[in-house]
Amino acid sequence: MPTLLDFRRRIRSVKNTQQITRAMKFVSAAMLRRAQEAALAARPYARELARMLRSIMSRIAEPQHPLLARRPEERILALVLTGERGLAGAFNANILRKAQDFFRANKGKKISTIPIGRKGRDALKKAGFNIIAEYVNVLARVDFGTAREIATLVRELYAKEEIDSVYIVFNEFKTVMTSNLVVEKLLPVEAFRTEEEPAAERANSQVDYIYEQPAEQLLDKLLPRYVETQLLRAMLESSAAEHAARMTAMESATKNAGDVIEALTLHMNKVRQAAITKEIIEIVSGASYGA
Repeated sequence: MPTLLDFRRRIRSVKNTQQITRAMKFVSAAMLRRAQEAALAARPYARELARMLRSIMSRIAEPQHPLLARRPEERILALVLTGERGLAGAFNANILRKAQDFFRANKGKKISTIPIGRKGRDALKKAGFNIIAEYVNVLARVDFGTAREIATLVRELYAKEEIDSVYIVFNEFKTVMTSNLVVEKLLPVEAFRTEEEPAAERANSQVDYIYEQPAEQLLDKLLPRYVETQLLRAMLESSAAEHAARMTAMESATKNAGDVIEALTLHMNKVRQAAITKEIIEIVSGASYGA
């Protein structure tokens, strides 16, 4: 049976853990605010860029560009965005499970991956997937230069016809308590994405803009920027969702630690009370025997 000293040591250990989880919660909350603001700020730009791109493509009879070339999807590249660290609940496990579902759905095709995040890199490497490149320690503070580097690599692979399509698997930030697992097609760029917007916004995308340059020349500039923007948005969304998941997990861990401390304190008091009662009985019995 545990002694009082054992209970005190266990309570002290749990209290130390509780202090760590509480500190991690506050750190994640502070980082979440910045990441959330960045993710929300990136959405309007990505939406307007897609709208302008759609408007330009609708004015070209047959748009021709390497990023628009459609081929049978025999060689698929998947960008899997996970977290850099654990202690975020089921955040990383859910993304990897979504990626595995996507891989099973495309069984029989040649699948290559680019993991973005340490957890995804370790899991995909252990599973034996073909990893073209890996990017770690880039989601803690998302940088546009990193997104451009990844987008450039992906565009080159697609333009050289080394891959037939590119997909992004990431966690889209919704609220602090909820997120949405997404598998989004990045390449080839869809000619029409009208199903993603309401009818009013689709009508606005058909505004007759006045372009100083030919539409084909604008397409050469906008398509690479579109790929970079979509990738940057996915990275920002994933970063915000990770911080939200970690904050929620640490809050739950802090609460659970408090419950454990309360239960241990109750058991310790019972043991101490039993020991005191036993000593009193022994003293009374000894006094009665002496009398």
